[in-house]
Amino acid sequence: MAPTARERARVEITREILETGRAHLARDGAAALSLRAVARDLGMASSAVYRYVPNRDALLTLLIIDAYDAVGEQVERAAAACDPDDYLGRFLATCRALRTWALAHPQEYALIYGSPVPGYAAPVDTIAPATRVPAVLLSILFDQTAAGRSAPDTPPPGDVAASITSYRQFAAGQASDDLLLRGLSAWATLLGSVSLELFGHLHNVVDEEPDARAAFFDHQMREVAIGLGLVGR
Repeated sequence: MAPTARERARVEITREILETGRAHLARDGAAALSLRAVARDLGMASSAVYRYVPNRDALLTLLIIDAYDAVGEQVERAAAACDPDDYLGRFLATCRALRTWALAHPQEYALIYGSPVPGYAAPVDTIAPATRVPAVLLSILFDQTAAGRSAPDTPPPGDVAASITSYRQFAAGQASDDLLLRGLSAWATLLGSVSLELFGHLHNVVDEEPDARAAFFDHQMREVAIGLGLVGR
């Protein structure tokens, strides 16, 4: 059944609210986000905007989900364009796609991977979108294991193995504890590397020229790939 005129109008107005909220996010940051200011820019009364987005936290949630879906889609496309059996290629494509998106959308990256917004607690609605990028990385490890190409295991200490009970259940036996832990380290290194660059911590450390930054990032990710057993030294 085709959507009604009222439903189409609701989708369009919600889209406009999101676009304006995104502009405010880029200009003022997440902590200063104001639904009243968004309504003012849209030429709408606050009470009218509240019919679509009830409060600031609801707008933040929509922006967070939108950002997770945007980076997730970009990463999924990049990985899918690779040969499925080229695990290193898929991994590097995933890492590069996340970095490319982050550099193009720094405030949205900061919203989902930076400091928590004071007074805001993300609802469960954000969980599934947040898993899209890690799911791509995990799929590489799972496929690597299924193909018998994983590096030899070094079983982790018992307390470390116990600390990833939920993570292990999510993986459903598709990778060893050792590989899952190396995957977590890879995820942390990927986000850390992007954050260092995006938030200015590589100033006077790595040349500012874009090709130099890209080369440095690729070197880091190849080192991570060695730890995952995707490539030898």
